[in-house]
Amino acid sequence: MPETRRVPLSLRILLGVAAGAALGAAFRTREIVPGLDSQDLGTLGLLFVRLLKALAIPLIFLAILDSLLRSEIRARQGAKLLLICLVNVSVAFAIGLTILNLFRPGDAWRGHLPELAGLGAERPQPAPAMSLSPVGNLDGYVPVSLLEPFAKNTVISVVLLALFVGAGMRRVRRTGSASAQAGIASLQRAIEAGYETLIAMLGWVVLAVPFAVLGVVAAAVGRSGLAAFAPLAGFLVAMLSGLLLHGFVYYPLAAWLVGGKSPRVYLGHGADAVLTGLSTNSSLASVPLTLRALERMGVSPEAARLSACIGTNLNNDGIVLYDAMAALFLAQACGFQLDLGQQLVVLLASLMAGVGITGIPEAGLIVLPLVLGAAGLPEQVVAAAIPLVLPVDWIIGRVRSAVNVMSDLLVAILLDSGTARADADGRSLTPGPA
Repeated sequence: MPETRRVPLSLRILLGVAAGAALGAAFRTREIVPGLDSQDLGTLGLLFVRLLKALAIPLIFLAILDSLLRSEIRARQGAKLLLICLVNVSVAFAIGLTILNLFRPGDAWRGHLPELAGLGAERPQPAPAMSLSPVGNLDGYVPVSLLEPFAKNTVISVVLLALFVGAGMRRVRRTGSASAQAGIASLQRAIEAGYETLIAMLGWVVLAVPFAVLGVVAAAVGRSGLAAFAPLAGFLVAMLSGLLLHGFVYYPLAAWLVGGKSPRVYLGHGADAVLTGLSTNSSLASVPLTLRALERMGVSPEAARLSACIGTNLNNDGIVLYDAMAALFLAQACGFQLDLGQQLVVLLASLMAGVGITGIPEAGLIVLPLVLGAAGLPEQVVAAAIPLVLPVDWIIGRVRSAVNVMSDLLVAILLDSGTARADADGRSLTPGPA
């Protein structure tokens, strides 16, 4: 029996936006059916966002463990890969911070977002966990119990705990007793099963996102009218500016100046992979074309596979940059005056949340609630903001995926460039035959 072609999620979200706007405009705060008005629909819609946030933390934990236990990278390769990824994401953060602090696009939403969240004139207060002191932040990231990060949805603590547990399991798998190694093998299978189970659960929640959007949009339009959509253009421009600057200015320059591949080679040979990521909204779907593009560029198969197949767990510049910029944008909309130290906390949370989420459907949407929480946005504002930005997220999501593909291409080029220089140096020092 042929499989029924599904309607794309982006189209279903837009239909949800249209239906919610129509209901909100038609009924405002009056009852739609006896006992159910637009505000009740908003309350129901927020429940899906809350469930999305509840699933995200264990999903990230298991995703990191699964990735650590599956990947085998030599120490030198891993260190080089990590350094390149850190430089790339640091440039991404610098671009995002410059746009947001120089132009302050979120100020156009000042006072608008709390009203849409149903807070009225009440000014939301930042979460008390934000700290200016590095020692204070470190104290906040080290949990008093292993369950505390999961209970509080503290993404930085969860990622650090996952890395710690994963390193311990790898050590036992390599040097432990036979019975301990057998136990680790069984635990690894359980982690894989748990990860796939959460992916399935998450898929069901994502299917319900259009209904959540319908409810929240109906509530927002019921309170504020169609003016609720007015600030979306500024949000879209700010997000796309950061992504496009990073992808089409920094990446080609780095590939040319450091990797020796001109923009014509980098963008010309990589175009098929980038356009595939753009059209499918998936960097994983582009992996075969990414490998083919790197082969055409003359990049070694080892560097290409390391970047596109293993390092892609770290090459999430598009997702990380979007989540960080969105969090800081919405913090400006709430009137939070975050200094550089607090902004760096948000960037760190975005970086941590982006680790190991490659291949998870709608990854940017899933980790966004956690990063918004790290920015100090109240839960009610977070739950209301996400459905309101989804009407333009389908555009941003495709650009995010294209940027992630471009990141895979650049990392492979830089890995190969360093290896090629090291090999050349080695050959030059090796005496020839007598």
